[in-house]
Amino acid sequence: MNMTILVADDEPNIVISLEYLLKREGYTVVVAHNGQEALDAMAAQRPDLVLLDVMMPVKTGFEVCQEVRASDALKHTKILMLTAKGRDTDMVKGLALGANGYMTKPFSTHDLVQKVADMLSESA
Repeated sequence: MNMTILVADDEPNIVISLEYLLKREGYTVVVAHNGQEALDAMAAQRPDLVLLDVMMPVKTGFEVCQEVRASDALKHTKILMLTAKGRDTDMVKGLALGANGYMTKPFSTHDLVQKVADMLSESA
């Protein structure tokens, strides 16, 4: 079964890198460049996992996470926060709002691929 991953990040270089990396691993990749696009894409595509940046225009990753968890249709979507906001308080906030995981930038591509595989195997 081909898994779909939504990459929600406003930094073009990160989006391009993640899209390439995840497609190489065999995933279908959908892209959003702000928080509202991420919510719209989740509603339309129902991805298996969302890589969600915290600092985005329109809606932050924290706001997106909160809205997803409040939505009956989307609340079971796996969310991995992927952000430069690496303070413990940010991590606690992301997890408290319902993120399934949290990785800080910069990150190792190997670690990210492993974390994605682990999170997706949990839901399989």
